[in-house]
Amino acid sequence: MKSFKKFFKWTLISIAALVLLMYIFDYGYILRGVRVVYFTGHNSAFIDDFPYFENAIIEKGNKTDTWSNHKNYNTVSPTSALEKSNNDWGTIAYVIIKNDSIWFEKYYDDFDENSKTNSFSMAKSYVSGLLGKAIMDGYIKSLDQPVSDFYPEYSYAKTTVGDLASMASGLDWVESYTSPFSVTARANYDDDLAETILNQKVVKTPGVEYEYLSGSTQLLGMVIEKATGKSLANYLSESFWQPLGSSDDALWQLDDDDNKLAKAFCCIGSNAKDFARFGKLYKDHGKWNGKQLLDSAFVAKSVTPRFSASPEYGYGFWLYNYMGKDFFMMRGHLGQYVIVQPEDNVIIVRLGHKKSPDNNTHTFSNDIKLYIEEGYKMLNQ
Repeated sequence: MKSFKKFFKWTLISIAALVLLMYIFDYGYILRGVRVVYFTGHNSAFIDDFPYFENAIIEKGNKTDTWSNHKNYNTVSPTSALEKSNNDWGTIAYVIIKNDSIWFEKYYDDFDENSKTNSFSMAKSYVSGLLGKAIMDGYIKSLDQPVSDFYPEYSYAKTTVGDLASMASGLDWVESYTSPFSVTARANYDDDLAETILNQKVVKTPGVEYEYLSGSTQLLGMVIEKATGKSLANYLSESFWQPLGSSDDALWQLDDDDNKLAKAFCCIGSNAKDFARFGKLYKDHGKWNGKQLLDSAFVAKSVTPRFSASPEYGYGFWLYNYMGKDFFMMRGHLGQYVIVQPEDNVIIVRLGHKKSPDNNTHTFSNDIKLYIEEGYKMLNQ
């Protein structure tokens, strides 16, 4: 009994020392990550984690543009392959929009059409769109304006705002989702996100090649806030969320209640049909209800590869040729997708808990192919 008490005592002392050292050496964010993820029964970030973070509200407007139902609304059942994958991979929403009408929708796991879930990196598409809007509004001169105009810390580099949006920043950033010591984990759980980002140096020649880095979008979000004098949530609300007639307020996760800096690289909380509106805006060349919300030339540039060696990415959007068709998409961790095929006037939205097992083995995992292929089989029945 005495030996057990001694062991217990030294275990507590060791844990307390470890916690103290983590805070001393600025790794306290790991404890927050453990508390948010493992203490809630998860093993990674999860789609309904908003109660564990501070959030800004992206306000909807007074008018909702309700999606109309297609004449063939929900007349076709999911294919067996689609239904199996939806169950196996934890889909919570699968929606097909044809000719701007809801052709099919189904929700799973006690989620419904109004449930808010985490966009993860789909938020990068919104931030790129806000860059285009800031240029249109005159807050930012062009895609070629230097980042150093807003953050003199980068006066030694030639990185432009366009480099940030097209993932060509040259930042010293390791895009790791598994290591708790990675800068990506720190960005997600730290309470001073600006400090984390501004500690990242430009170590490669910017504007030369594509390299997907969440830090690029975070720095872009900070530039937009500084240029406009508005929070990202407020600027998104007035620029797109309200004009697009979104049905519900959305949330944007913040680093903490003091700094109130939005996680520009991720973490907008909304529902499938409100997410789909941004895909429709780009499908329609930046126009909504006859009003040009975003410059059509910027939209076209966004869904065109910047670098011929990297045809999979434009400015904030993923680009994918499959089944002889060109798709562009918003894309996020664990398989959050808004997939758009403009010529067929089709938008496919999938939200859920995980991707297919081949995740991270190649650029476009098999779940993306399946959601497209099986969706088109349904459309062609």
